[in-house]
Amino acid sequence: MIFPAIDLYKGQSVRLYKGDYEKVTLIDNDPVAQAKKIFTKVPQLHLVDLNGAKTGSPENFEIIKQIRENFPGFIELGGGIRNYQTAQRYLKLGIDRIILGSAAIEDAALVKKLLAEFGSDRTVIGIDGKNGKVAVNGWIDQSQIKMTDLILEMSNFGAKSFIVTDVDRDGTMTGPNLDLLMSLSQRLPQINLVASGGVRDAKDLHQLKALGIKDVIIGKALYEKTITLEEIAEVENVS
Repeated sequence: MIFPAIDLYKGQSVRLYKGDYEKVTLIDNDPVAQAKKIFTKVPQLHLVDLNGAKTGSPENFEIIKQIRENFPGFIELGGGIRNYQTAQRYLKLGIDRIILGSAAIEDAALVKKLLAEFGSDRTVIGIDGKNGKVAVNGWIDQSQIKMTDLILEMSNFGAKSFIVTDVDRDGTMTGPNLDLLMSLSQRLPQINLVASGGVRDAKDLHQLKALGIKDVIIGKALYEKTITLEEIAEVENVS
């Protein structure tokens, strides 16, 4: 699936540049209307609670609830999901799958429990990083843990899908990190990679498909109009 992204910050849809909370661009002050527009062409959506990612607890729950009520398609959500209660609350709300990022490093037991209870279809792992090492807490902190090591550990817990974001590419419109994605795909062929960060246009989507990566998240390119919802739908429908 190709996921248009809505990043929520203080109830609005924004984009960050390389994950920098000081470099915020307003995309839409009505994320619910934005989600409705996306659904007219593409039936899946990637949501991030940026405030939650930073603080470690849900900060945009009410707007997420409204989006869920107005978007009949598939929604995945990340940002601030760091305990069982929050995960359960979102899943009960009807979020199709939750994304665990910082929790994968800070609370492996939680990830294991959620995978066992809700399954790998509803629980995916977000691997965000720079230079092959994982970043956490809304990308504010850089760990020394290798992406490959964390993916392998989570895979052993039963995780199947991993959203891989190169922080240095996110919001830059410089193209996805094909070398990183190809390396991960070759070293860990058993997992499903979801590419995130830097995707510019339909050409990038076709390049990713050629690597065997069919799941992609697109943010800034939509709002810079270097790709359209119609083009996303067209690429999705090509076998």
